[in-house]
Amino acid sequence: MPSPPPRFHADMTVGEAIQIDARVREILAAFHLGGCSSCGISEIETIRQVTMGYGVDTELLLQSMNDLDPAETPPAFPH
Repeated sequence: MPSPPPRFHADMTVGEAIQIDARVREILAAFHLGGCSSCGISEIETIRQVTMGYGVDTELLLQSMNDLDPAETPPAFPH
């Protein structure tokens, strides 16, 4: 039986990823993305755009995001 597709992928927007799992914000901060005014990111940028713009390994970021246990997903916060 094939494994299910990953919940997060490089062509989704940051906003879409946060809507799937609010803990994505913590992972982005751990990669020093969006944590301060000098490295703010837009929720309409794709994961790929953000990682390329800041020199972060896209696959490593996605792996961290996809390692989040869906069973522990808290409700998304309204914007």
